[in-house]
Amino acid sequence: MAYTPSTTDPIEWIEAISGADPDRPWLETGDGRVISYQMLRDSVAAMAIKLTGEGVRPGDRVAACVEKSPEAAILYFACLWIGAIYMPLNSGYTSSEIAYFLDDAEPVMFVGEGVAGQTHTLATIAALPAISITERPKFAPDTIAAMLYTSGTTGRPKGAMLTRANLASNAVALMNAWAITAEDVLIHALPIFHVHGLFIAINSMTAAGAKMLFRPKFDPEDVIALIPRATMLMGVPTFYTRLLSAPAFTRAVAAKMRLFISGSAPLLAETHRQFEARTGHAILERYGMTETGINTSNPYDGARIAGTVGPALPGVEVRISNAEGDIGGIEVRGSNVFAGYWRNPEKTAADFREGGWFVTGDLGKIDAQGYVHIIGRGKDLIITGGYNVYPKEIEDAIDALPGVVESAVIGVPHADFGEAVIAVVVGSGLDPAAMLSQLRSCLAAYKLPKAIHIVDELPRNTMAKVQKTVLRDTYRL
Repeated sequence: MAYTPSTTDPIEWIEAISGADPDRPWLETGDGRVISYQMLRDSVAAMAIKLTGEGVRPGDRVAACVEKSPEAAILYFACLWIGAIYMPLNSGYTSSEIAYFLDDAEPVMFVGEGVAGQTHTLATIAALPAISITERPKFAPDTIAAMLYTSGTTGRPKGAMLTRANLASNAVALMNAWAITAEDVLIHALPIFHVHGLFIAINSMTAAGAKMLFRPKFDPEDVIALIPRATMLMGVPTFYTRLLSAPAFTRAVAAKMRLFISGSAPLLAETHRQFEARTGHAILERYGMTETGINTSNPYDGARIAGTVGPALPGVEVRISNAEGDIGGIEVRGSNVFAGYWRNPEKTAADFREGGWFVTGDLGKIDAQGYVHIIGRGKDLIITGGYNVYPKEIEDAIDALPGVVESAVIGVPHADFGEAVIAVVVGSGLDPAAMLSQLRSCLAAYKLPKAIHIVDELPRNTMAKVQKTVLRDTYRL
C-alpha cells in the first residue's frame, strides 16, 4: 500500500487507508479481537453520529476518563470527525482532581464514571440511537482537535490546545523519521490519556497504515511473548529497566525487532548501555512535551547517543536562549507547536517569544552535531514512570496536613521510574506512613512520594528561596 498521509487532518488517514486496503489490520487486542481499517472507519463514523445526536457540536469539549480500550481510541477519532475537542483525563485521577478539569473546560459531555452531570460511559455511547449524517464535515487545519492539561510548578493545570495540523504533522514527521511503514507492528502498552500513547503511538502508526498489538498496560512477560510478532516498541524508561530485569529477555528474543523507542522521561545512560549490550539494539530516545508533541529525536539511521535526545525533527526548529556558556532555555517552533492555553491568554503570551518561539521551560544545550542535551527543567517538573508530576500540587496537599509547617517536593534519579518523587517536610508529631495514607485520598497514586523525610528546616539562599538543588543532592536515593 502506497499513499501520502495528510499532514493537516488525521481523519483523512483513516478515509484513505480504509478505501485503499479495507481489510488491513489496525489493532489487535489481547483476546485476539482484530479491528481492520474499514472497521475503524465505520466505528468512528458511527460513534461520531451518536455524539452529534447527543448534542455535541464543533468546538465542544468531550472529556474522557476511561480505561484503555479500542473504543477509547475510537472516541478520540470520533471527536475529530465532528470537530469536537477531545480531552483525555488520567483514569487514576481522584474525583476532586476531575472536578477541577470539568469546571475549567466546561465539556458538554463527560465519558467516565462517578461524576454528576452529563455523564456517559463508552457502553452508553455505543448504545445511543444514531442519526444520519449525509457527509463528513471538513475542518481547517488550525481547528482545535484536542486539549490536554499540563502545568508548571505554580498555579493550577492549564489546558494545552492542539490543532488538527499539530497532531497530523507531528505524526507524519515521526513516521518518516522512524521509517514506519504499513508493514510495522507496534506493541502498544502505553496509557492513552497521555500524548505519548495517544498521539505519538496511535497517530504515527495510523498515519502509516500500520498495526498495533493493544495491551491495557505494560507487563514484561506479555511484552516478551509478543516481541516475535512485532517490529516496534514505544515505551518509557521503566519499560526497558523491567525488560532488562527479566532473564527471558535475551538477544535472540529481540533479534527480529526493528526499533525500540523511549520517551516521556529521561533514559539513564547506563540503561541505554545495558540494553544495547544485552540485545544489540540501541534504544532511540526522543524529546517532546504536551504542548508540542515530539521536538527532537535520535536518528533512525545514524548514531543514537546515550544521554542526548537527538537533533530537531524535520519541520521543527530548536534554539537555546539566554545561555550561560552553552546552556540555556530550550525554545522550539514549528507546525507541531500548540495554539495556546485554554482561556489563559496571559500564560500563552508569557510562553511565546516573537516569531512563534515557544519557551519549553527546559534547560539544555545543542552540541556541534546538532544533538540536543537536556540539562534540567527550570520549572522543577518531575517525570516519574512517564507521568508529569508538579511539585507545587504535592506541596499544597502536604502543607494542608495537620502538623505540617512547610514542605518541598523534589525529583531524584531512579533506575526504574526515571525520577522518584521525594518530599522533605518541616513539622511536629509527623508520621510519614500516616501522611501517605492521608495523601492517597487527594492525589493519584503516581504523584505520591516514594519517601517522606522529616526535617527541622529547609535549606534557603540569601533571598529565602528553598534550595531544591541541595535537597536533591542530600536525598538522592
